[in-house]
Amino acid sequence: MARPLPLLLLLAAALLPAGSAAATVTAFRDCVAGLGERAAAAGVNGDLIARVLPALSPLERVIALDRSQPEFVQTFPAYLEARVTESRVDKGRELLERHGPFLRTLLARYGVPPRYLLAFWGLETNYGGYLGKVPTLDSLATLACDARRSEFFAGEFVNALQLVEREALPLEQLVGSWAGAVGHTQFMPSSYLRYAVDGDGDGRIDLWQSERDALASGANFLRSLGWEPGLRWGRLVELPAGFAYEQTGFGKAQSLRAWAAAGVTRAGGAPLPALDLEAALLLPSGHRGPAFLVYDNFRVVMRWNASQSYALAVGLLADRLAGAPPLRLPPELAEPLRKADIVGAQRALNALGLDAGAADGIIGSRTRAALRAFQLEQGLPADGYPDANTLEALQRRALP
Repeated sequence: MARPLPLLLLLAAALLPAGSAAATVTAFRDCVAGLGERAAAAGVNGDLIARVLPALSPLERVIALDRSQPEFVQTFPAYLEARVTESRVDKGRELLERHGPFLRTLLARYGVPPRYLLAFWGLETNYGGYLGKVPTLDSLATLACDARRSEFFAGEFVNALQLVEREALPLEQLVGSWAGAVGHTQFMPSSYLRYAVDGDGDGRIDLWQSERDALASGANFLRSLGWEPGLRWGRLVELPAGFAYEQTGFGKAQSLRAWAAAGVTRAGGAPLPALDLEAALLLPSGHRGPAFLVYDNFRVVMRWNASQSYALAVGLLADRLAGAPPLRLPPELAEPLRKADIVGAQRALNALGLDAGAADGIIGSRTRAALRAFQLEQGLPADGYPDANTLEALQRRALP
C-alpha cells in the first residue's frame, strides 16, 4: 500500500538543506514502492511496474495547484462568458455537421443528443484543442504520495497502469490535466477503464487520438450516470413580480404545472409546458440575474462535474449549438466575489445556527440554503446569493 508523505512533496528541494531534500526524496521513493506493491496486487504486469516506477518524478506544481486558494470566487456570468464563446459555438456547429452521421448513431444507441456531447467536448478540451501536458503517471504518483487525497489517487495510479496494459498505450502518450484527467473528454483512469468504448471500430480505445472513441465514451458515460433520453437539461425562465425566492434550490423542486401556477413563464413570456415534470429553480447570480428551471438531466451533468456553473454552461452551450441566441447578462453581475467574504459569511451563518457547511469559500447547496434562511429572517430577497446587502446584514449580526 502507498505510504503518503505527511508534508507537501518536495517543496522545492533546492530550498531545503541537503539532508532534508534527501529525506524527502527517500520518502517519495518509499511511497512509490508502495504504489508498485499495490499495482502488483491488482495484477499489473511486473515488467511494466519495473519500467514505470524508477522514472517517476514528483511534480511540485501539481501540489501547488491542488492547494491553490484564489483570492476571488468567479461568478456565474464571468464563468459563462469565458466558456460559452462565439468561437466555441461556431466550432461546435461545424463539428456537429462534420460528425453528424456518427453522432446520430450514438443518439440511437445511448439516447444522448449530439449537441450535448459536443458541449461536453467543447468545455473539457475546446474540442481537442488542448488535452493537457502534465505527465499523467507523475501527476497521479505525486498526489498519491501526498496525504490529502492519497487513497483516491493511489487507486487512480493503479488504474492508469491497468489502462496502459489493456490498451497497449505508449507511456509518452499519457499526458493530461494536473489532476490526472486525460483525453478529449478528460476522463480519470477509473472512468476510462469502466466507461470508455471503441467508437471507431479499430479494436482499441484511445481517448487521445480518436475523436469517435471520445464521443462514444462520453455518450456511454452519460447513459451510465442516468441520462434520460428525450429530456432536455432545463430552460431559461422569467419570474413574476413579487416572486417568493425562497422556493429556489434543488430541495424545492415541483412540477412544471406548479411553477406555471406560480407565474413562472418561459423566457419571452410564453407559458411553460403543461406537464407534471419535476423541475428545480436555480438563481446562480441571485434575484438580479437569470433564472433557470432544471430537470433530472441537469443533475446527471452534475455527476460528471459537480459545479453548478459547469452544468449550466453545458446546457447553454448545447442550446447555442442547436441555434439558441446568446444569453445577455448585465456586466455588473460578472464582478468577482472575494473568497474571504464568503468564508466570513459561512462562519457567521454557522455561528447563528444556520448550517452553511465548511467555511471553505465555496458556495454550495448548504451555503445557499443557509443564506436563504438568513435572508428570509432579515426580510431580504431569499435567493441564496451572497450579495452586498446580505453580507452587510451578516456582518451586523456577527458584531458583539
